[in-house]
Amino acid sequence: MSLDAPIGVFDSGVGGLTVARELMRQMPQEQIIYFGDTARVPYGSKSKETVISFSRQITKFLLTKDVKAIVIACNTASSFALETIRNELSIPVIGVIRPGAVAAAQATQNGRIGVIATQGTINSGIYTRTLTEMNSELQVFEKACPLFVPLVEEGWLYDSVTIEIAERYLNELQGYDVDSLVLGCTHYPLLSHTIQKVMGPDVTLVNPAFETAKYTKDVLLKNGLECSTQMPNHKFYVSDGAEKFKSFANTILPCEVEEAKGIDIEQY
Repeated sequence: MSLDAPIGVFDSGVGGLTVARELMRQMPQEQIIYFGDTARVPYGSKSKETVISFSRQITKFLLTKDVKAIVIACNTASSFALETIRNELSIPVIGVIRPGAVAAAQATQNGRIGVIATQGTINSGIYTRTLTEMNSELQVFEKACPLFVPLVEEGWLYDSVTIEIAERYLNELQGYDVDSLVLGCTHYPLLSHTIQKVMGPDVTLVNPAFETAKYTKDVLLKNGLECSTQMPNHKFYVSDGAEKFKSFANTILPCEVEEAKGIDIEQY
């Protein structure tokens, strides 16, 4: 395996760009091959079997790019498909759940942690299981926020309707006196300003994107896969809406996205 080989990153849409952004910041020498499944977003309302099938297709595509590791930059896919994909591949496969859970467990002062995520991630119960396995005394309060993903995909990050929806979703968590809140979907950090405004300054927002990039760096180092000299040429692929994706990516990434290529992911 070449040290110059790229890291594959995939998500249901643009949310995984928050992970790609952190990977670029923390490992500026690494090349990223990103795939956003924009034709089939959101994943949060789909069955486990469907998400595993989609994840397998995307993984097969990324392997054609000779990636040295894969980051599943989607909480729903990490919940449903991580172990399956790990068991099928010989390269490191990294999810976003555990890094975010570890950070939340470290951040809380009162042991009361909130988790917001898609319906699929909430139904899986993976955050509660992961957190309570770390510390059985932690109390975890979960809330599905299914409209957040389409709001982000639509680019309505600062719209008044987004604030109204956030207030309705988060009001319940405010009543539980949580002091840490896991943004349990990689789309959600793009709404962090609104979420923080609603929750108040005393609640720490935990961004699994940052923690996942940090963990990925450690995994590459431990496996002798870290590149130290490359000038990366990041590449972006989507299953639909390439121009819209490119425009959005250029608003949040630290590099210029010159092109996003559309592909037929169902052929894989």
